[in-house]
Amino acid sequence: MKMLSMLLCGAMMAGVCAGAGSGKAVGAAGSPAKLTVSLVGPPLVMRLNSDEFRIAFGIDGARCMPGGCSGSILYRVHWKTADGTPGSDSRRVNYRVSPHSGRTIAVDRQYLDTAEGAHTTQVVHVSVDQITCQEDPLMSGT
Repeated sequence: MKMLSMLLCGAMMAGVCAGAGSGKAVGAAGSPAKLTVSLVGPPLVMRLNSDEFRIAFGIDGARCMPGGCSGSILYRVHWKTADGTPGSDSRRVNYRVSPHSGRTIAVDRQYLDTAEGAHTTQVVHVSVDQITCQEDPLMSGT
């Protein structure tokens, strides 16, 4: 299983992925908030076949303890096909940090192709646009 493209590795090492590994916590809608989370590192891209990927985000939710929190990650995947055709998809994946755990992961499924698996697709870059965080109503008892 091919884990990461060299270009994606270079982008992650250079800190190009917005919000990824920057150590900055982002609250609801990018404003300072009581509850905040941050990514523990850059998103991990896992290839499953020629055009199917899983993208995993490690989430540090220590600042929303002990009650936990939930939110979503808005991200964009830039990719290209074997013939050089570029593409870009914007997606949102939800997460929940359970009470007293402090960390979680969110994994999203991506099919990135223009010809339904007719050729191999390469992920070029993953960027995080926004991370939201709020008190989890299921955990607070309301």
